[in-house]
Amino acid sequence: MIHAIPDFFRSAGAFAVVLGILIFVHEFGHYLAARWCGVHVEVFSIGFGQAITSWMDRHGTRWKLAWLPLGGYVKMHGQERPEDVSPEVRASWIAGRTFHEKKVWQRAIIVAAGPIANFLLAMVLFGGLFASMGMAVPETLPVVGSVLPASAAAHAGLQANDRIDSIAGQPVHSFADIQHIIEARPDQTMPIVITRDGATSTVQVHTGSQMSGDKRIGLLGIGTAVEYRHLPVGVALLAGVKQTWTVTTQIVHGIGQMIEGTVSTQDLGGPLRIAQLSGQVVELGLTSLVSFIAVLSVNLGLINLFPIPILDGGHLLFYLAEAIRGRPLPPRALEYGFRAGLAVLASLFLFTTWNDLSNIGLFHWVAHLMG
Repeated sequence: MIHAIPDFFRSAGAFAVVLGILIFVHEFGHYLAARWCGVHVEVFSIGFGQAITSWMDRHGTRWKLAWLPLGGYVKMHGQERPEDVSPEVRASWIAGRTFHEKKVWQRAIIVAAGPIANFLLAMVLFGGLFASMGMAVPETLPVVGSVLPASAAAHAGLQANDRIDSIAGQPVHSFADIQHIIEARPDQTMPIVITRDGATSTVQVHTGSQMSGDKRIGLLGIGTAVEYRHLPVGVALLAGVKQTWTVTTQIVHGIGQMIEGTVSTQDLGGPLRIAQLSGQVVELGLTSLVSFIAVLSVNLGLINLFPIPILDGGHLLFYLAEAIRGRPLPPRALEYGFRAGLAVLASLFLFTTWNDLSNIGLFHWVAHLMG
């Protein structure tokens, strides 16, 4: 238990830094869009609750850092509807600087700017990594990059950097050749000719197997070698855009699989899982941390675009309805929508927290104490 204390503080510190960056960028997107549309921003807060520190800038915006680092917000001048506030509050509004009096497309831009900022952050971070550290490019040559423990390759004695020349008498010219030959031979023993340190030798391999669709395929248990290529800044940024799109589509696909029931929702994590992963990623170095922040930034941007009231996507849905109808939705419809959205988010938070506590072994530990 004592050894877990440093891990807890490392994870908590890393989580605060990671979440702080993501929230700041998200809210800064809202802030810049509001300023561009002529809306006065009253408060820019990172975290909720009592302020640890705060200051007022020359534009009259109060910037503050609060104690509870689980979110943030931008308070815009006149964000409330006139019918929801007292005459005294309405009298204090500055004409032309309130949020509610802006056109619906301007309000939509302000709301959408937060998620857009998260996507832009991911593009810049991925691009920066590709320019500074290099972009991983899978090697096409038939060279072993890694060997999985307890795999057929490991039992046969294959090692990283071995070049595979032939399998079962069939010549091999690319890594794809290895995959095609092995997949067609599940649970079979065969000779593999390899070149290691300039010397050629033959090893006997008994392949593993697994089901793929309605047929069984062979497994060897090796990974391709990876080459890191440094990219010019312009090319790296374009690659960052492509990588952000790839991560986005993977997340959407994964959510779709959870809805279909083909993937377990046990993998769905919340703040505790993010905190745990933050502490682990910090140990791996700056490159892994930056990549982790980029992936989380895509997640945050995408989640906020979901059409759930309270989230940015829910507000955009209401603005779309307003644009079609020519007037805002009735107050009662908005109220019911926000209540439903709050219920959905609360349920999701409880579910992911339950998953997090299960994955870190809390319930098993409690059961062990009681049993």
